[in-house]
Amino acid sequence: MFRIAIALVMLLAASTAMATEAGWALLRNGGQVVLVNHALALGSEDPANLELGNCATQSNLSDQGRQQARSMGALFYARAAPIEMVLTSRYCRARETADIAFRDSPIEAFAPLDDLSADPEAAEEQIQAMLERILAYRGSGNLLMVTHPANIQAIAGVRPRPAEAVVLSRAGETVGLAGRITFR
Repeated sequence: MFRIAIALVMLLAASTAMATEAGWALLRNGGQVVLVNHALALGSEDPANLELGNCATQSNLSDQGRQQARSMGALFYARAAPIEMVLTSRYCRARETADIAFRDSPIEAFAPLDDLSADPEAAEEQIQAMLERILAYRGSGNLLMVTHPANIQAIAGVRPRPAEAVVLSRAGETVGLAGRITFR
């Protein structure tokens, strides 16, 4: 039984590595849209008194999360994945991830990338605004969108780990999952 468990872990690790390499292959040529989950944050939820402009009222990156962001940026630049623009949620953990990882690229706040609203109508408006931006992208470099797990799940249908990137496929009005990149 122990050998089966070890074999399954090794198979999963190999599968993740292959998926990551496929994701990098897509990014090398540019023109892709990538949803990036913010790096590891302290706590799992924001306090009730959250204020977007005040990081003291939010769940922020941990030291491990800052290291993840540094590793993420180093890998993007080392693998020559061209970055045209970085859009980020206005939440501090997403902004800090973007600032640390992609400091040499243009970074802009994009409100629809904020943590997905609990109000279904507002959440649908956010999703539509994200989809419009994703489908309209025509740049030669890659567009990175630093956001939150629920947003990525709503767009790509997968729930990412902290500091995981999801490369999207776009065809007509359809958005799908083209690849995933994990950062270690």
